[in-house]
This record gives sequence, structure tokens and C-alpha cells, in this order.
Amino acid sequence: MNSSKSPGLAGFGILKNTTCHTEKKISVFFSIIFMTVGILSNSLAIAILMKAYQRFRQKSKASFLLLASGLVITDLFGHLINGAIAVFVYASDKDWIRFNQSNILCSVFGICMVFFGLCPLFLGSVMAVERCIGVTKPIFHSTKMTSKHVKMMLTMVCLFAVLIALLPILRFRDYQIQASRTWCFYKTEHVEDWEDRFYLLLFSCLGLLALAISFLCNAVTGITLLRVKFKSQQRQGRSHHFEMIIQLLAIMCVSCICWSPFLVTMARIGINASHSKETCETILFALRMATWNQILDPWVYILLRKAVLKNLYKITSGCCGMHIINLHMWELSSIKNSLKVAAISESPVSSKQINLQPLSSTGQ
Repeated sequence: MNSSKSPGLAGFGILKNTTCHTEKKISVFFSIIFMTVGILSNSLAIAILMKAYQRFRQKSKASFLLLASGLVITDLFGHLINGAIAVFVYASDKDWIRFNQSNILCSVFGICMVFFGLCPLFLGSVMAVERCIGVTKPIFHSTKMTSKHVKMMLTMVCLFAVLIALLPILRFRDYQIQASRTWCFYKTEHVEDWEDRFYLLLFSCLGLLALAISFLCNAVTGITLLRVKFKSQQRQGRSHHFEMIIQLLAIMCVSCICWSPFLVTMARIGINASHSKETCETILFALRMATWNQILDPWVYILLRKAVLKNLYKITSGCCGMHIINLHMWELSSIKNSLKVAAISESPVSSKQINLQPLSSTGQ
């Protein structure tokens, strides 16, 4: 029997001559800790988002809350499924030949790794586009970006990620057990076939494209908010701008720092193929960096709220001996105020009404 074509033995050749070893006890401990922290933080984020969505169901903030809910729910299931499989593999002493004879577990693990890797990146880019439209074109956003449209976008993003994850299976290609024997993914060792290179490059290019879109849209949003802040003479254009800019900077930094090493590593393997010099330790380190993104997502999107930033500002100002300015405007919704200021600045009708108000008052 040709073992390279047998689905039951797919990827087992890596297990014979592997030099990448991980300490079992330490790896199991860290896997359980990562999974627990991720589940708890994302569960807290879901509870906060659901409560906020009930308050802003009919307002412009509802679309952002729906997308954020989809993101943290995806991260939650990613921790549950991928974490549970990883703990099982470590607990079974990474003996894939014993519990993966039909290669079903490795295929499921590989599909989940691709789906739960790309889907949060896609959702992050969609959220960045939504925020950019909401700040730069508030009238269009309020009329066209309904909850129905947002749910359709969520469905399309998830279906596209599922299609990318199932593409090797539809082409009768097996996901491979990696050299560390702890996870499954596309073939990353002795890559010679063009199709194996294509999957690696497709995954990395889609991920890097999502990061680039997020970076571009967040930059445009931040610049727009700063321009509105400096042009507006109203006091309501202060506090909420700081909140939005801090969130945007945190989103860009966390996503780029966590995902760039893994995506660049996969791209280099796909480009260099069998001549790639990426080691098992490098790939495993990049994978663990990417895992941190799912843990930090709820802290960035949910816990960096105006209440937390307000208290942090008070503590920092008190320690530095600075005079604390009046921060009563933190009680207002940042997104609502951003839409108001941007709409007033770009709407000619509203400017005419503002100019006519003194005339009407004098006439009275």
C-alpha cells in the first residue's frame, strides 16, 4: 500500500524524524490556562455586548455591536474547539498513530485552525470598514447600514472562511500533522507541490490583506476624528475622540503584532517551498503569538471603554500632579457624538439652519 496516498497515514511521516519537542506537563498547563482565560474573557465580552445591544438596538451603534459580538463569539468557539483538541493531544502524549488512524481528528483540527484564524481577521477588517463609513459618511451609514445588512455580512464572512478551510478537503488533500506533533495545518515541511504552496500563500495573503484593510480604514477614521476635533468649537468634540483613537490604535497594534509573524512565516514557506529555512520552533512561536490575539480581542474591543479610560486618566493625572479637567462628557456615547459632529460638519442643510437661528430669534 502506498502510504503517501493513504488517508489513515497522512502526515505520519513527520513523526519519525522530528526534532521539535515540547515539554508535556508545561504544554498541557499552558494550553489549559490559555483556553480558560480566553473562554472567560470572551464570555465576559459577550455579556457586555449583549447588554449594550439591548440599549442601542435602534441606533447607529447597533451595527458595531453586532460585528463585535460576532468577533468575540468566533473567538470563544475557537478557544473551546481548538483548545479542547490541543489539550487532548497533549494528554494523549501526542500519539497520533493511536488515536488518528482515519485522519479525521487531524482534518477537523486543520479546518478549525484555518477557519478560526481567518474569520476573526475578516471580521476585524469588516468592523474597520464599518467604523470608517460611520465616521466619514454618517448619513449613508444611518440609512443603509441596517441590522439586516450587518447580519448578511456576518453570514457571508463566515461562509467565505468555511470555504477557504474546506478547500483542501474538497480537493482531496489532507491536512498535515506538524513537526511539533501538537497541531494540524497545511503542509509546511518539504513543500514541493504547487497546490501546497497555493494554500499557504492563500492563507497568508488573505490574512495580510485583512490586516492592511483594517490598518487603512482605522487610519482614515482616526485622521477624520482628529480633523473634526480640531475644527469643532463645541466641547462635546473632546472626550469621545480620545476614546475612539485609543481603541483604534490598540486594535491595530494587537492585530499586527499577534498575527504578522505567523502570516509572514507561512508566506515565506509558500514562496521558498522546500528551500525554506523556517524551523519548527519558529513556526510554533508564531502560532502562539497568533493565539494571543483571540485572548486580547475582548480586552481591546470591550474593556477599553470610556469608564475605564476615565478612571485611568484620573489616576494618571493624579500621579503626575496635573489638573484634572471636567470629564462629564464621558457620559455621552462616543459613537453617537462622532456621528453628530461629522454630520453637522458635512451637511449643508444643517449649517443653513444654524445660520438662520439668530435671525429667527431676533425676529421674535
